Amino acid sequence: MIKLGLTGGIGSGKSTVASLFDMAGVPVYIADTESKRLTNTSPVIRKGLIDLFGKDLYIDGALDKKRLASLIFNDKDNLNRVNAIIHPEVNRDFLQWVSGQQTSVCAIETAILFESGFDKSVDMSVMVYAPFELRIERAVTRDKAPYEEIIRRVHNQLPDEIKKERADFIIYNDDKQALIPQVEKLMSVIQVSVHRFFNRTM
Repeated sequence: MIKLGLTGGIGSGKSTVASLFDMAGVPVYIADTESKRLTNTSPVIRKGLIDLFGKDLYIDGALDKKRLASLIFNDKDNLNRVNAIIHPEVNRDFLQWVSGQQTSVCAIETAILFESGFDKSVDMSVMVYAPFELRIERAVTRDKAPYEEIIRRVHNQLPDEIKKERADFIIYNDDKQALIPQVEKLMSVIQVSVHRFFNRTM
């Protein structure tokens, strides 16, 4: 099975591309959604966070998201500690999810593919790229958040130029180039890779 890592910065449109993947028959593991689930259900994550911040981080068995956010807001050390607890469990859950798929290609969608180390678990990385100001405009409109808050989130992620250098394939979502033909081209490239992989294993 070929595993794709789909990434992109805030407002790049990676969720839209993930939907196109799904329509093309490629199941997609949404890391952000699954990490939120795991913070409430994974005993490993629960123990790690409680050891770090205390039992009152969970209220009636559920994570106090506001308190956790306040503990990692503008505190990179705490953020890194939390990520070191959560990311390995999300990666483990992703690989377990992969083992249950019946397709020749699957994907993980995550804004932090390279920062988290998830790129080491995939065969090809795909970046959705959009100009900076367009990304900010989309995110402000989508999240109903202040401009400054969106900028802060952007600065907490790996710069786009570095992601572009590390990605194997780039999809441009700049409101100028159509997305579907780019996704179709990517799928054609992947099918060649799948064909070569199965020929090697036969």
